Amino acid sequence: MHVEVRKSEDVVIADLSGRLVAGVGDEILREVVNELLAEGWRKILLNLSAVTIIDSAGVGELVSSLKLAHGFGASLKLIRVTKRVKESLHLASLLPVFDVYEDEEAALKDFAA
Repeated sequence: MHVEVRKSEDVVIADLSGRLVAGVGDEILREVVNELLAEGWRKILLNLSAVTIIDSAGVGELVSSLKLAHGFGASLKLIRVTKRVKESLHLASLLPVFDVYEDEEAALKDFAA
């Protein structure tokens, strides 16, 4: 998995691409979220539009990242969730746990509110 990080005012956006699976993808996501929180970011968007595959470890890491963010008083939202990822979250009954947006603009507006 590959991650590109960019900023939009007080929001940081992590563009994830590739496989969010056990072994590499889940560890990369954990490292990225930990680093962003350590740097003081409190508004985090994870762009999942280029995530091709997710497994239970990837789903688990998304949940762990959300819990960790909340523990730091931060918000973590998902944008552009692919059909495959959405189905995996739905099957695990976790889709309602996340704030999910179709596009970046809507999520940024929600952060600003």
